[in-house]
Order: sequence, then structure tokens, then C-alpha cells
Amino acid sequence: MTQHGAIVDKLVIVGVGLIGGSFALALKAASAVREIVGIGRTQSNLDDALRLGVVDRALTLESAWTHELSDADVVLFATPVGELDRLFAVSAAHFGPRTIVSDAGSTKQDVIAAARKHLRAALSRFVPAHPIAGTEHTGAGAAFATLFRDRNVVLTPTAHTDARATQRMRELWEAAGATVRELDAAQHDRIFAAVSHLPHVLAFTLVEELAQRPDAPTFFGYAASGFRDFTRIAASSPEMWRDIALANRDALLAEITAYRAHLDAMARLVEMRDASGLLAAFARASKARREWSAAREGGVPADGPREP
Repeated sequence: MTQHGAIVDKLVIVGVGLIGGSFALALKAASAVREIVGIGRTQSNLDDALRLGVVDRALTLESAWTHELSDADVVLFATPVGELDRLFAVSAAHFGPRTIVSDAGSTKQDVIAAARKHLRAALSRFVPAHPIAGTEHTGAGAAFATLFRDRNVVLTPTAHTDARATQRMRELWEAAGATVRELDAAQHDRIFAAVSHLPHVLAFTLVEELAQRPDAPTFFGYAASGFRDFTRIAASSPEMWRDIALANRDALLAEITAYRAHLDAMARLVEMRDASGLLAAFARASKARREWSAAREGGVPADGPREP
């Protein structure tokens, strides 16, 4: 612990959006950090972050921001995963000898590969992380202090990650209200290709297909709660999900293939008017969904980290 009971004195957040901003607000609420510096692409979003008290100071990526890294206890990169290779390359030479580096990306093998390529002396203090929480909203204005409360955060340290760095990030995420778990990076990417990345692709695809119809306004005009619930995540950041889809390409393609096979099987049941087959398939799915929901609401993960 540092003075005043804080876990860290200085935290730098690169990417002050929903995830980075909520992390900042949660740690402030827990008195777990003394100073938070926000780094971002747009001045308007940083102005929002300052106005809302998300960060204490802010600089744009176009300014001389890397000087803030040398005395930082922790630097969290909460940007789209597609930006991390470039950001690691720019910042690697500026971390202090004890600075812990982490990220909040939804894919892990590609992020670890970028870290190995660029972080050099800081590599042993790099703790890959993935908070399993979020909404379809973006920007500092969407951040709120309780986003991570009772949600899982997955750490995927490598064999070379310093155990003390991992423990410090565990303490920070727990101070933010999260339950911290650990996974192998490859296992993480396989799991989230199925339970997160594929659902987003499906939601985007359905909305895009309907939107391209000549009579799309008619369809959207009659859409109600089923469409709303299934497609809520299609309002998420296109840039972020483009990067995730490409970063986890192989695992996502495998899940798309598996889903397509099941969708084809379902189409055959409909085509053949197989009422008993449809009922059995729907019943299995309904049972699995209810069991998952009950476990989630009870605070006991059924088979892995929870999705928002």
C-alpha cells in the first residue's frame, strides 16, 4: 500500500472511454488511487472526463504525453485492441522501472504478442486483462463507478509475468468491485469467441441485413422487445468490434462455422415441419439459458466469466 491507504499513487489511463473511465471512477470511489491522468484521442472527450471528475489531468495522444509514464505506478491501456501495437511501440521506452502495464482488451493472444514485440524491459510487468462488463455506450460520459461491481475480470498473465505485478492488478480490480479470475490466453480467446464475439457479429449482421432491405423502415417500425433484446449490442462501437473480430479471427471463424451448421440444422427442421425436433431443440436451449441466468443472478458463474 502507498500512503493515504491508496493501492497506487499515480494511475495513467490511455483511452478514457466507458471501460477506462469506469475503472477510474471506481478506484476514486474506493480511495484506491491518489492521482489519475487520462490520455486520449479527442480533446472533447477529455474535457468531458475532466468536467465529470473521471480524471485529474488529461492530455491528448497528439501532445507530449509519454512523459507521464515514467513515474506512473500503473498504466492501463483501455483502447480498441487494434491500437495497442502502435501504442506499445510509442510508449515502451518511457515506462519507469517499476511501472506496471496492463490493458483491458477483449482479445489476449494478439495483445500479448504486441507486448512481447515492443515492451522490452517492461514485459515482465505487463498484466493482460479483460473486464467482462460493458454497455453499448461509449466515451467518458458513459462511464460509471459501479460498472465492474460483481462482474468478472479475467487476467491472463504469461509464464514471464511478475507475480507481484499480477497481484497489484488483482488488488486494483477488486477495489473496483470486480471478481478476478485467471485464464490461459488461448483458452480465453476460444471462450470469448463463442460467448461474446460471435453474438456481436450475429447482432450486427441481422441489423445490417434488415437495414439494407428497400422496405427496412417497415420492418424496424414493427420491431419490438425480441428484436431490441437480441440486437442491443449492435449499437456498440463499430471500430472496437472490427478490431476484435480481426484480432480473434481464427477462433471467431471456427465459431461462425459451428453456428452456421446448427442454423442449417434448424432450417432443415423447419423445412421438414419437424415439430418434435424443433420442440426438443428449443427445450434444450431454454433449459440451458434458464440455468445460466439463475447461476448468474445468484453470483455463481455457471461455466466461465460473465458477460454484461
